[in-house]
Amino acid sequence: MVTALEVHLAGRPKGVPRLENFAFVETPLPAPAAGEVLVRNHVMSLDPYMRGRMSAAKSYAEPYALGEVMHGGAVGEIIESTVDSLAAGDFVLHGGGWRDHAIVRADAVAKVDPAVAPLGAYLGVLGMPGLTAYAGLLDVAEFRSGDTIFVSAAAGAVGSLVGQIARLRGAKRVIGSAGGPDKVQHLLDLGFDAALDYKAAPIGEQLAAAAPDGVDVYFDNVGGDHLEAAISAMNVHGRIAVCGMISLYNATEPTPAPRNLMQIVGKRITMRGMLVSDHSARRADFIREVGGWVRSGELRYTETVVDGLRNAPEAFLSLLSGGNTGKMLVRLVD
Repeated sequence: MVTALEVHLAGRPKGVPRLENFAFVETPLPAPAAGEVLVRNHVMSLDPYMRGRMSAAKSYAEPYALGEVMHGGAVGEIIESTVDSLAAGDFVLHGGGWRDHAIVRADAVAKVDPAVAPLGAYLGVLGMPGLTAYAGLLDVAEFRSGDTIFVSAAAGAVGSLVGQIARLRGAKRVIGSAGGPDKVQHLLDLGFDAALDYKAAPIGEQLAAAAPDGVDVYFDNVGGDHLEAAISAMNVHGRIAVCGMISLYNATEPTPAPRNLMQIVGKRITMRGMLVSDHSARRADFIREVGGWVRSGELRYTETVVDGLRNAPEAFLSLLSGGNTGKMLVRLVD
């Protein structure tokens, strides 16, 4: 019998999560039943949306249950299988993260090849964040060659890919925001035309200077002052794709909307929210195009990797405060 180390939700946070909201629990696992596989996780994903699932508030994703494991994306090696299509030694992508071993339904995993790409890539550039960036930019924001685009949280897993995909698809100008000079330099190294340090000066002033001819597309990961700045800078018939609003995730009281929402009327701006789960039909196109750019070196990706499941809660808190560059991962097996 295998004993899994799991991270459980010990208490629902009010405001910024704290380490006491997490608990480590050792759970004996039975042998996998028919149609199941036992997986030893090698790497797991940490994502901002998980903060919302720590709350009991109704949302698009079911809240984590108190006293239960906080599941999420992971890649691991099958160590026991009950189905012919999957064998011990195969690597799979699945949703049984926040633990070092998991029993998962065979029809809920996707086989991946560590010889084609590092395991972490299947949780980042070739996984959910990559598809979010690709579909969000091309389908939700309806990006067109020649557009000027502004991306917030541009040094994160999604934002860094949005900017690069826009550049490779023929953007006139790609502008990103990030926190701190190191992240600003990282964006410039990735090929962004301008990078704004939101910690250094008001983002609205910086964006107006960086986009003197206005912005056609805004990819929103932050909300708040960034959304207000983007609306002010937006050209007529501009498009906004709202992927997330991380500036509001820990708010304990309702926050005011941007003060310039009336400009949406005069500029005829289109603003659409998105969930990546609505865009699974784009996966083949995404893998073909983005996978090709990764292989050729035209598109680069960065990972912030923390070792050990017991360090996952602290890494998650770091993610929420902007402590990562690129995709935040927890490595469970050396």
